[in-house]
Amino acid sequence: MNNFTIAIVAALSATAYGFRCTNLTVPVSLSARNVVFNITTPQNNVEVTNLILDLTRQGGSFVEQRVQGYAAVHGNYSLAATYCTPDEHGPDGSNRKRPLDAVQILTHGLGFDRSYWDLPYNGGNYSYSAVATNKHGYATLSWDRLGVGMSSHGEPINEIQAWLEVDALRALTEGLRHGSIKGVPRFDRVLHVGHSFGSTHVYALTAMYPDISDGIALTGFSQNGSFVPYFALGANFVDVKTIPLLAPQYDHGYLATGDLSAFQANFLGPEQFDPAILAFAATIGQPLAIGEILTIGSEIASLNTFRGPVLVVTGEYDVPFCGGSCYNGASPNSSIPAQSQQYWTNTSISTVIVPGAGHALNLEYSHPSTYKSINEFFGQIDKA
Repeated sequence: MNNFTIAIVAALSATAYGFRCTNLTVPVSLSARNVVFNITTPQNNVEVTNLILDLTRQGGSFVEQRVQGYAAVHGNYSLAATYCTPDEHGPDGSNRKRPLDAVQILTHGLGFDRSYWDLPYNGGNYSYSAVATNKHGYATLSWDRLGVGMSSHGEPINEIQAWLEVDALRALTEGLRHGSIKGVPRFDRVLHVGHSFGSTHVYALTAMYPDISDGIALTGFSQNGSFVPYFALGANFVDVKTIPLLAPQYDHGYLATGDLSAFQANFLGPEQFDPAILAFAATIGQPLAIGEILTIGSEIASLNTFRGPVLVVTGEYDVPFCGGSCYNGASPNSSIPAQSQQYWTNTSISTVIVPGAGHALNLEYSHPSTYKSINEFFGQIDKA
């Protein structure tokens, strides 16, 4: 199943569940100050494994040693997105009273595309967009991050990096506020929801532009980066060209999770998921660019002066951001994600730890609790 088929299936299931979605192509002009790395693009799995071992070696300085300098990257790109709105009637058939005045921008993490937010699995019952729109009355805009899915791809080491993707999120946000995205109305209120790498993008965006968002929810997130090597090693990364479903769409320099056991280890809590979802994950899994791995830590290193409401939702057994235990090393009344508070200088963050859950919260049995936490948090903002 390719990305286009997945998007169509998601749209059909969305209509059946009382919300309407439109697939969009959004042209954007982007620029960022990227790092120039002196790294040879791996051409096979042996070279990929050697690179990952170099990156994750304890006490190593491989990345710093490969930095040649910095360069401005700018150009015109296309972002694939899906815009969803609630039906004009509520689930009980009554007319909706709440005006459509707020939109959630949904940014997925590594290993996925925008279908993470509207999973075409089990009849659409895992769809975050369905809950946010039809149950809570928001519009949603999910998008394929730059370099992923149906958005523009690019050179995977020195072009597709974290900060260029953050600028893509900036462009989408401004487009919603200005009403400049064709087929989408202007919104005065824009909320941001991220997952994993998408959450670090949201953090970086609001650190750079503290007034750009009206509220944010960071899922699969903390600001402890010491566990990322667990994720990199556990993924059993392989050259994307060895994955038949992805090989035609990507060049060398993009890496994919090597097998379903690796996916399970990195993304899912023990006994917290439908076993059949592993096979499904193989149909929606996406690669990541090496440049993303090399720049992921830079996004969350600075203080954030954002003044709005912040929610952090992380699975208790999250691997990349909690090392498999969000309470390990934390005080009895705290958690590793809650320790992010020290980075937020002008607001108090709220934290939810989902019991038993892993990293890919939208794929687990506990997803209704996750979705409820986010949308009820945004609902409290509305009432304030």
